Amino acid sequence: MMLRYQSSARKRLLLITASSPEIGRVRRVRVLNFQQITMPYLAALVPDDWQVIHVDEVVTAVDVASQVDLVAMTFHTPSAFHAYELATQFRRRGIPVVLGGPHVTLVPDEAQQYADVIFVGEAEQQWPKFLSDFATGQYQRRYSAIGLPNLDNAPVARKDLFHRRDHTAGRLFATRGCAYHCDFCTLRVMYRGLVRQRPVAAVAAEYASFAGKVIIFWDDNLASDLDYAKALFRAIAPHRKWWSSQASIQAGSDPQFLELAARSGCKQLFIGLESISQASMDEAHKGFNRVDDYARVIERIHSYGIAVQAGIVFGFDHDTEAIFSDTLDFLEAVGVQNATFNILTPYPGTRLYRRLEAEDRILTRDWAKYNGRQDVVFRPRQMSALTLLDGYRYANRRFYSPLSISRRLSRSPVGLWWTLPLNLAYLSARWFDQRPRIQPSSARPSEHQ
Repeated sequence: MMLRYQSSARKRLLLITASSPEIGRVRRVRVLNFQQITMPYLAALVPDDWQVIHVDEVVTAVDVASQVDLVAMTFHTPSAFHAYELATQFRRRGIPVVLGGPHVTLVPDEAQQYADVIFVGEAEQQWPKFLSDFATGQYQRRYSAIGLPNLDNAPVARKDLFHRRDHTAGRLFATRGCAYHCDFCTLRVMYRGLVRQRPVAAVAAEYASFAGKVIIFWDDNLASDLDYAKALFRAIAPHRKWWSSQASIQAGSDPQFLELAARSGCKQLFIGLESISQASMDEAHKGFNRVDDYARVIERIHSYGIAVQAGIVFGFDHDTEAIFSDTLDFLEAVGVQNATFNILTPYPGTRLYRRLEAEDRILTRDWAKYNGRQDVVFRPRQMSALTLLDGYRYANRRFYSPLSISRRLSRSPVGLWWTLPLNLAYLSARWFDQRPRIQPSSARPSEHQ
């Protein structure tokens, strides 16, 4: 299907990194809220005859009265209904709206109802084509990725469109995708289990271009190819910056990876431990996480002066009420510097969602509640939804309590000069308790179900 639009001589493109007020309240206690890279990256592919405006809703509200020719939004599942409402307001004014990002790829038919155009999958192949189609007055309703984009010529994201004060000097990516197929993860749907890499020299040049000291690699798993990672670390080491990224636990099993990472300026790795229950890891098809190795791997990472931020998920079918205190006992015993706790959330399109739906255990399809922190959206197997929510909140309170901070940082004082202030910042923000909001059925219109 082809749609027509009469372009003007000077076109104005509004890019929106959408974030709903509800998810903003859920995440208000996050001391670090790193800038998303999608829109500044796609802006680098926009022809020069467009004026590009980027609104990041974490920083600035969207003005739906903006005089623009085209609106494009990216968003995650918890912000879906909010993004749809914004899209509706712009379309009422006759402004075409493009929707893309993780949620659109997960449920494209739903998103199509609220947009003139949607992008399914990775956008950079089809984005320039769409802009060309738009300029000629004709475009399709749906652009789907053809294969997976090669990153050899990936552009550098536009630095002038980063708006968050996130305590970093720069954000970039070296690789994209993850080779693992964990049931609860959306990456499998987004990237089809394949990993691609940018040329090391290109990444190192972008890394060097940032004026400040602290850099974030927005990679799904920087350790997906250890040889590539080691080459990258050698290339960025001369620039003497500090960096952090996400990596699988396999990174902690390779001493050379850790040595080169430390020499190149790595200060912290986010490691998705997920659970201290091996049965839960096997259940989620993440059995390569060997729970018996956790303590040894964390100790090895610490030995290179690299802090560990542990990713933990509560709510697997093997989890009983003991999982909360047992997990905190473990994290304190091994001296983990930081942790991110999440409630297991079955995002649409994942194997976890399909299984729980088949078992009639999905409690709501109100996507605003798929936030992983304030709502339980499925029926746990060995505890009530309220118990799961209370256990999650207990974990946050205890982990960032004065006693736990003292235990953990004295056990492993890696990076104490910055991990202590960060923990104290979370301590001051941790009193975020709200009444539980567990819904037995969707509060949204039936077309979203």
